[in-house]
Amino acid sequence: MTFNPDADLSGNTTRRRGRTAAIAGGAGVGVLGLIALIAGPLLGIDLTGLLGGGSQPSGDSGSSGSVIENCDTGQDANENVNCRMAGAQVALDAFWADNVDGYRKPTMTVVDGATSTQCGTASNAVGPFYCPPEEGVYVDPTFFQLMQQQFGASAGNLAQLYIVGHEWGHHIQNITGDMEKYPNNGTGPGSNGVRMELQADCYAGAWIGRMTEQTDADGDPYLLKPTETELRDALNAASTVGDDNIQEQSGVVNPESWTHGSSTQRQYWFANGYENGVGVCAEAFTRSEGDL
Repeated sequence: MTFNPDADLSGNTTRRRGRTAAIAGGAGVGVLGLIALIAGPLLGIDLTGLLGGGSQPSGDSGSSGSVIENCDTGQDANENVNCRMAGAQVALDAFWADNVDGYRKPTMTVVDGATSTQCGTASNAVGPFYCPPEEGVYVDPTFFQLMQQQFGASAGNLAQLYIVGHEWGHHIQNITGDMEKYPNNGTGPGSNGVRMELQADCYAGAWIGRMTEQTDADGDPYLLKPTETELRDALNAASTVGDDNIQEQSGVVNPESWTHGSSTQRQYWFANGYENGVGVCAEAFTRSEGDL
């Protein structure tokens, strides 16, 4: 349980897009397949061709999709992963409206199979991502199952919220100008790309650390205070998507190719934001490489 069962989430605008099709993953994918699924989006490339066999999701034509229904309460969010994504949207918007002047909401899309976007195809083979031109977050919830079943991650409710909160962090970087201020300058543990990802981890931690402070119109908090078990779950997710952890599955760890940071870095910046709030997240761009 992460949401207050009595919280009113009826104001969410999350939509569902895509067509159910052959979804990458499932039985028989194995370690190499999972590396393609998870490392691909983290490294900024599409490795789904390495999977072989089966058809790829065909996707839709990029229509606006349909509103997700029956996701009106925190209880709905606790019981259904699609409603959990819709509930995260409500709570994240409330948090960032309080912490960023001139905040504007991104769109939130739950992907069913695959859908086309201005940033390419969204599917579980790509993983959750933020598309800057659209100011939109895309999540295929079956990605969490892949993390659990194939990569050994716990990927429970709070871990899922951490991942969504991380993508919202990229939206904050976009609307505040950090994406433009710190452009891509290559890969490596001290690169702007890694710093951008670590700051997004920090933003996710800051939200989760203050998640009981946002309330609905009746004064009920959207989310409950995390338990120690839930926090370990979120930290486990941060470790799972560390560049070194992913590269270890292929037998070669090359820090100079990192795009998201090590497991230790990702856990540290999530915890830093959780303990100290949004204000410390700017340090991801001011610290020396050795202090990241």
